[in-house]
Amino acid sequence: MKNAVLITIGDEILSGNTVDTNSNFIATELKNIGIHVSQIITVSDEIETIKAAIESAFKIGDLIITTGGLGPTRDDKTKKAIAEFFNDEIALDETTFNHLKAYMERRGRLEILERNREQAFVPTKSKVFQNHYGTAPCMMMEQDGKLLFSLPGVPYEVKPLIKDQIVPYLQEKFNLNYISTRIVSVVGIPESILADTIENWELALPQNIALSYLPVGTRVKLRLTATGENESLLQQQLEEEIQKLLPLIKDHVIATSEDKIEKILAEILTERKMTISTAESCTGGELAKMITSISGSSKYFLGGIIAYATEKKTEILKVKKETVEQFTVVSEQVAAEMAEGCQNLFDTDISLSTTGVAGPGKGEDGKEVGTVFYTIRIYDREVTSKLYMPHLERLDFMYFVSQKVIQDLIGILVSN
Repeated sequence: MKNAVLITIGDEILSGNTVDTNSNFIATELKNIGIHVSQIITVSDEIETIKAAIESAFKIGDLIITTGGLGPTRDDKTKKAIAEFFNDEIALDETTFNHLKAYMERRGRLEILERNREQAFVPTKSKVFQNHYGTAPCMMMEQDGKLLFSLPGVPYEVKPLIKDQIVPYLQEKFNLNYISTRIVSVVGIPESILADTIENWELALPQNIALSYLPVGTRVKLRLTATGENESLLQQQLEEEIQKLLPLIKDHVIATSEDKIEKILAEILTERKMTISTAESCTGGELAKMITSISGSSKYFLGGIIAYATEKKTEILKVKKETVEQFTVVSEQVAAEMAEGCQNLFDTDISLSTTGVAGPGKGEDGKEVGTVFYTIRIYDREVTSKLYMPHLERLDFMYFVSQKVIQDLIGILVSN
């Protein structure tokens, strides 16, 4: 198996001002073609630091991919560091310049072409992969059979370069095996008990299939990864192993293919022709955001309300004022009435509601941070649950609760 090292370059990442999403994306794409990422490094925009990182990476990796430091500004030193490391010179590449000029023309920005002209200068030994979504090209250098790719840092430029150009190039260059993956999503059973339950099945897996346990909230994703020369045979092999697994944990399985919980929900709602709506308070629209992140969600998601203020819960969702006064706004009773009001408002088969305290301060009714009640209403049947997670920060709390609500809904639908 080929090993890769990813190098992220940029002071803005080291300072925490920018989140490195490129490494996660690249590592996933490489994994899908059988290349293992053994190390991810983040370094500053300094020539000597970049050169030291590349030297270290070449000792352990067959493939090195850098992102960042390729803009037109003076603080971008990646290109210079690469040229020095490979004892090369930087010169104008006419093909890259013509591509850059055409890119600027299409956007009516020829007046700034001269400012970006420097980006058409590349190491003379490099192979250039043109960037169709930005001005900085990707440059590849080869030494002793090992490859270094230098990419810009903008994620929407990185993704097409990796998917459309670099991954196909690597597959051909290294003659890589096929990688097939299936995800089995399991709920309602602790990871340790799950491992004990399926131990004999796991030990009997063929040598070309690897199993990983991936906890996500209260769900465990069992990821089976098969490697081989024939893609269709790998998929058949994975299906056979999953069919052996299901009888052992069938009451806890909510999906055997899809990874994202919102995608699993989409398939179930589409298949059953059911509609859904949301009434949110403490999750601030995260539930609706997750559900609508799936293409085609307009077929089943009819709408959502973020009734943050108490008076909006009573005005829009018809929560009774007496209920709030008697039980407080963060309560089982209010969650239930929010769900019923939402279902009536949008006329859906299913409605979901959340009311709680995301923090960092206590709720207006004195409830502790991390307290949440949520209701799942399907037709005229409802289930209300409580969570208490004081350790989660505000945004993590919103995301975790939304994941849990959707997961519980799927569990109910699958069991009926």
